[in-house]
Amino acid sequence: MVHMLISTARRLALKIASYGVMHLVVAVLVAFAITRDWRLALAVGVVEPFFQTIAYSIHDRVWHRVERRRMLSGLEEASEAFTARLQIMVPEEQTRAHGHNGHSHALPRSFRQIAVKSVTYGLMHFVVAVAVAFALTRDWRVSLAIGIIEPLVQTVFFTVHDRIWTRIEARKAARAAEMASA
Repeated sequence: MVHMLISTARRLALKIASYGVMHLVVAVLVAFAITRDWRLALAVGVVEPFFQTIAYSIHDRVWHRVERRRMLSGLEEASEAFTARLQIMVPEEQTRAHGHNGHSHALPRSFRQIAVKSVTYGLMHFVVAVAVAFALTRDWRVSLAIGIIEPLVQTVFFTVHDRIWTRIEARKAARAAEMASA
């Protein structure tokens, strides 16, 4: 159990770190394209992703809870979904029917959920980007330009990043299921 908790924490830390690196590179490039000043671009590129990474980790945890709650229909479902997510439950139990047509305890994500998650991320990102850019530049025009363009670019990269991590987690779950059945 401790090993699984450490593994889950390690994956979360790696996901957040990979997001931070991606965000840093994109923020510097966008800020430089707008300001044509490397010093200001580096300042925006270092400070803004720091705050965005904190906001991202909060956003990701909130959405994890939202996605999980949509799948739950009772206390038993909640505990089974949680143990399936931590890969404690055997694959046969994950697909067991509960007096209805059966279901998976995996947490599937619809296109609508992905779209809403990406839009809420974009709005959160806009607010943080404008605030940080204004704090550094004291120029509303530059701040709004950075706050509009940079989050749009980051939202595209966020969606790609999130999809990559979803696939990584799905592959890991598939490997665990194969090993359990072998």
